[in-house]
Amino acid sequence: MTALATGTPPGVAPTRRPVALRVAPPLVGYALVAAVLLATGTPAVDLARFTGYALFGVLLPGTLVHRALRARPHTLVEDLAVGAAVGLVLELAGWAVFTGLGVPHLLWLWPLAVVTPFVAVPRLRRHWRVTGYTAVPAGWAWSLTAVVAGFTWYLAESFLRPNPVLPTREGQAQYIDLAFQLSLAGAATHQMPPEVPQVAGEPLHYHWFGFAHLAAASLVSGVDLPTVFFRLAVPALCALAAVLVAVVGWRVSGRAYVGVGAAALMFTVGEFGYENGVRQLFGTQATFIVWGSPSMTYSWVLLLPLVAVLADLVGRARGSAVPPLGRGAWVLAALFLAASTGAKASSVPVALGALGFTALVLLVTRRRVPRPLLGAIGLTLAAQFFATAVLFRFVSHGVTVDLFSGLRPYVPTSGSVTALSWVAVTVAFLLNLQLRLAGVLALVGVRRGRLEPVQLLLLGGALAGPAIYLLVGHPGSSNQYFVRAGFAFGVILSAWGYAEVLDRAVLSPRARVALAAGAAVLALLCTVIQLRHPATVEAGTAYGPVLPLLRWAVALAVVATVLGLLWPALVGGWPALAGRGAAVLLTGVLVAGAPGLVLDAAAARRFPNGGAYAVVPMPASRVEAARWVHRHSDPDDVLATNVHCRVVTDGWCDARSFWLSGYAERAVLVEGWSFAPRMVGLPGGAYAPFWDPRRLAANDAAFTAPTAAGLSDLRDRYGVRWLVLDRAVTPEPPALADLADERFRNDRMSVYRLR
Repeated sequence: MTALATGTPPGVAPTRRPVALRVAPPLVGYALVAAVLLATGTPAVDLARFTGYALFGVLLPGTLVHRALRARPHTLVEDLAVGAAVGLVLELAGWAVFTGLGVPHLLWLWPLAVVTPFVAVPRLRRHWRVTGYTAVPAGWAWSLTAVVAGFTWYLAESFLRPNPVLPTREGQAQYIDLAFQLSLAGAATHQMPPEVPQVAGEPLHYHWFGFAHLAAASLVSGVDLPTVFFRLAVPALCALAAVLVAVVGWRVSGRAYVGVGAAALMFTVGEFGYENGVRQLFGTQATFIVWGSPSMTYSWVLLLPLVAVLADLVGRARGSAVPPLGRGAWVLAALFLAASTGAKASSVPVALGALGFTALVLLVTRRRVPRPLLGAIGLTLAAQFFATAVLFRFVSHGVTVDLFSGLRPYVPTSGSVTALSWVAVTVAFLLNLQLRLAGVLALVGVRRGRLEPVQLLLLGGALAGPAIYLLVGHPGSSNQYFVRAGFAFGVILSAWGYAEVLDRAVLSPRARVALAAGAAVLALLCTVIQLRHPATVEAGTAYGPVLPLLRWAVALAVVATVLGLLWPALVGGWPALAGRGAAVLLTGVLVAGAPGLVLDAAAARRFPNGGAYAVVPMPASRVEAARWVHRHSDPDDVLATNVHCRVVTDGWCDARSFWLSGYAERAVLVEGWSFAPRMVGLPGGAYAPFWDPRRLAANDAAFTAPTAAGLSDLRDRYGVRWLVLDRAVTPEPPALADLADERFRNDRMSVYRLR
């Protein structure tokens, strides 16, 4: 973090280094990521194919378009990172066209639609080779490489190792959402727009763009979809997001090391008090979100460059040497907003909140709102209306106005301590999810509240995320995704504040090294203490889950207080410490959450699926049958199965079963229906009954009392072509062999094709 004070002065380009030294950081970073993937069972040929897809199917067309839109170049890494994000937007359009026309197998041709004009049109050819780039500082490049490498190690321990591409044993456990997400990507390989895979023909009013990307990655690269999903896509998106934080932070602030500091806050520092007894405090943890919900990471990849574009429109940082984007910023804003509408439902509302906050503050303080800001608000409102009306069809997905619903479970409903409990829980929430943004308060203090418009934009986004979280409720805690969207704004402003605090400290190179060493020691001590002495939660009280975090905070606060009391004496002994107390304190606060990634990775060795989250059995025999169906069926074939329930409790079915649609990549007549948009938020939740009893009865009769007429009705009325029977759930009826053709059998599963 202390490298934030060592950036090149504005307007002064670093000395250009030999090409070999300049390309070493990205090559080393790629080599480390590739080594992790190979070590966790990724076939080398699949890694090579995916790399080719990323370079020529996303990076090349996106970079060419980005160069054509932005006015002047800044750094090569910015062109490539933002170009990759533009490439993902273009890929979405290409996927929609090819899949909508019924030729998804030809999707590998879509980059030609972009590359060909840049070859044929003379005015566009200049974008193949660009000069005038600002050289990237070596420390910046290597620091970013370290962030990417460290986070990839975390992914290896928490996600890649515990989750095989295909289960190899009957006792395999898997996080409950993964098969569902895989099924959405499978549907996107042949449907535009995709439907609910578990209920054939049911519309999917959902943010599904990220799953269309996974489908496109498989279709273009030729890599099997489970390998893309369980191995390649998540590390690639996380690495790209980390690089984007760094380049966007540099562009927005005009300071190189603000960007890499923001990347460290986003992808190295986790939630404070992460392992202190409760691992899902205030919703699912951000360290888990990147693989438990890959659409979140995909949305960051689109939201981060949108932040850069909006910042350019709102007002650039004073004294910044970063060139403006020019008129092409409006086109880029439209592209990233359009893609963000269906990437994650949390992105556009937080961006709108950031713009609205900026407009309000400028109206109050300057009595006017700049026209570009008004234009950006209008564009964002249009994007939100499109998402609400077209993508989600005004379906709320269980989101309701429910003030403080995320905090309420930890507050007693009666008793004299209720008011104090609300205060304690609110403090715990801020510490747990917002401590890495402490640099924001430092910046406001240093600037005495007089922030520039671009800083107001970042502050607005950082506030909008948790504000929406506290305003709305969701039965599955999905309101916490708004907080994650706010991180894209907040970490940049926090790193900016830290940089200005370090500027005031005027640290010598030796002092910077000492501060960095002290930060590393503090992070190590916190990690070791929490690993060796994990706290336990007091049962029987609503506020019990937040007590371990608060105790840990008090312990660290006591240490900080003692150090503060001793500071005058320390300054007397070491005069070089004078004026550096604020820098030391803020450094300690920002690294207090650093144990999060290590602790989450360590937890993977104690829990069967890589985390203390809801799991489902994923027997290898089931997946073997599903993959056989995938290889031997047509994409439009509909399957029927006798497996609907994760568990049955007192006659109620927990209908969160997604394994068949996930691994077969085919629509199922009725599988698990709990995640269908019409079901989310209904009374009963996962236990609510299926809405079409006639369809369910026709489906189940095929596995309990099959008749020729019943199977013909399934085939002709519902389009069913295959029956997938789990004999551990329902005994195989003898008559089925006479009415359908058995095509596959293992120790547990039978697959029949209807005649």
